[in-house]
Amino acid sequence: MARRVSLFVTCIVDQLFPKVGMAMAEVLERAGYEVDFPEAQTCCGQPAFTSGFRHEAREVARHFLSVFSGAEHVVVPSGSCASMISHHFEDIFQKEPETLAAARALAPRVWELSSFLLEVAGIDDVGAELHEIVTYHDSCHALRELKIKDGPRRLLRNVRGLELREMDVAEECCVFGGTFSVKFDELSGAMARTKIDSVLRTGASSIVSIDSSCLMQLRRALSRAELPIRTMHLAEVLASR
Repeated sequence: MARRVSLFVTCIVDQLFPKVGMAMAEVLERAGYEVDFPEAQTCCGQPAFTSGFRHEAREVARHFLSVFSGAEHVVVPSGSCASMISHHFEDIFQKEPETLAAARALAPRVWELSSFLLEVAGIDDVGAELHEIVTYHDSCHALRELKIKDGPRRLLRNVRGLELREMDVAEECCVFGGTFSVKFDELSGAMARTKIDSVLRTGASSIVSIDSSCLMQLRRALSRAELPIRTMHLAEVLASR
């Protein structure tokens, strides 16, 4: 009997980058998992939470728990959203003991994609092949809250034909920051350009990350600078053949 995982694709992937969700499903199926997509899923509540709307965030998060409470594993193509579920549900349900207990029970079963492949599936080579020079961007939530750093790089180094070159500011923020990039567009864009300058110094033709929100911000900076560098989610790289 195939092992089973449930996908939470996140708002940004669902609405803007559906190919990332399909690539994640392909990689997991290749790893021997039966993939389930609960159609009732919506959002983890992070946009409302980071904007200060805790009541609205709780409503969305409560729905998330009702959808995924029975899942054996929940795999997420985002360090940001995985951190919201596994860390900040704890914050917003402090006054609701039953819901808090449900959040605590689910948290250990929620995984960002690279962590799931390495720590649960025990796989660091998914048989991918991509002949390209890439550089890796550490997203803030993944790096600082989930402590994800070496895992994605390990997976990338096992992609046939791929050369990974490190940025000198790989751990610096891309300055998307959710609503920050909307409220402070000029500042956000100027700071993102610092990141792009670092990418240029690597000579890479693609930027890879595990968060589509970061990649969206970097893509915007690349477009403004009219640079022919593309952005790729780790799932898309791992699905390459």
